[in-house]
Amino acid sequence: MMEHDLNSRNIGLDLTRVTEAAALAAGRWIGSGHFDAAHAAATDAMYNMLVRLGVSGCVAIGEDRLIDGNAALCEGVIFGEQPICDLAVDPIDGTQLLIEGKAGAVSVIAVAPRHSIWSAGPAEYLNKIVVDRDAAHVLVPECMDAPAAWTLALIARAKKKSVRDLVVVVLQRLRHHDLIEEIRATGARIYLRQEGDAEGALEAAMPDTGVDVLMGIGGASQGVLSACAVRALGGGMLARLAPQSAEERAAITQAGMDLRKIYTVDELVTSDDIFFAATGLTGTPILPGITYKGNHAETHSLLIRAKTKTRRYIEAEYSLE
Repeated sequence: MMEHDLNSRNIGLDLTRVTEAAALAAGRWIGSGHFDAAHAAATDAMYNMLVRLGVSGCVAIGEDRLIDGNAALCEGVIFGEQPICDLAVDPIDGTQLLIEGKAGAVSVIAVAPRHSIWSAGPAEYLNKIVVDRDAAHVLVPECMDAPAAWTLALIARAKKKSVRDLVVVVLQRLRHHDLIEEIRATGARIYLRQEGDAEGALEAAMPDTGVDVLMGIGGASQGVLSACAVRALGGGMLARLAPQSAEERAAITQAGMDLRKIYTVDELVTSDDIFFAATGLTGTPILPGITYKGNHAETHSLLIRAKTKTRRYIEAEYSLE
């Protein structure tokens, strides 16, 4: 990837430099109320760092809209002459959270060998369930259509908890009204997120975050990006296309995609040669947010390597002079 291949021992540190660059650019927009300006700053910084590091890859999961005509990190963008890896990027997961100064925003990137990250094509939404390694073995395809009580009972048993002790992350959307009521009826606790379901999936897939499972419909791109982290952590994930409009459904059908198919994490990303990096922006249960102290900024990042099942936490101080 960075002049070599995915076995290069420097790739992980290089990836944290990419998310740190995006975080440093976006950090000045915390609480600003300027959505497009914040996102454009992070996107430009991430793109420029990828170029600077000599990346040779193709964006498999990227930005789904243009900002001031900026398509720098849209799907299909190629870095280098002969891409050897897939890139999944989100300069800011939780942009609305960032510009409102709320906790939960992060910058994320994942890399895997070329053609190993599933393309969502025209799909905009996925229905998904994410758990950590302790419950991965009980996450069977039947969970996608089963009542929430049945699925949560399986997860609770695997984690040696009662259902009432589980914490479930769900995006706060009208489409989740029935799901939320189902979960509440079981006695499980719910953590409603305004947005940022990639971060929510990461919390569900990591041990000791206080979150046990993520359920519900979120962005397709964020779902596939999440799958990279989930597989790297040894967690479990199920996903199915969940079009939210007639236009999206028609586009999916025209692309020849099966609306009934249930994808496992191993189908969403088919290789174990994965690196995943995230840098905190406004603070999460996993990563503190970016802070500024005079002429210095401090960042906190997470780096995961699937092959070795290694998690590293990196604290960096940057001079802003």
